[in-house]
Amino acid sequence: MNKFYAKITKIQSVENLNIVYFDFCNQTLSMMSLDLNEKVKIGCEVILTAKPTHIAIAKEFSGDISYSNQLAAKIIEINNGELLSSIKLSTADATCESVITKNSSTRMNLKKGDNVTLFIKASELSIKEILEC
Repeated sequence: MNKFYAKITKIQSVENLNIVYFDFCNQTLSMMSLDLNEKVKIGCEVILTAKPTHIAIAKEFSGDISYSNQLAAKIIEINNGELLSSIKLSTADATCESVITKNSSTRMNLKKGDNVTLFIKASELSIKEILEC
């Protein structure tokens, strides 16, 4: 599971739907959540998590996309299996993994050292742990 250390900067709520904003190394991440834990407050330091299968990658990306969370990253390792590829990425202050199909990895001609953009939908990011408030 991928981990991102961040600080809560803003919370928007309508009924039981919440959008929580975080500062991750001077970049904004956002998370969509239902029934937010009452301990989650502005200023809290947290560990965010996203499954490797929920991290998308784009090479030479330009344009608009609906993914709320977009981070510049560098590929540090690629492991191609028969069907899937595990792509290790370095971004800001974190190392994370994306699992994509081998066909996508081949089609995109991904290589160690490539600069890419990683994407995480707001609904796929979650708070794993509250560290300090």
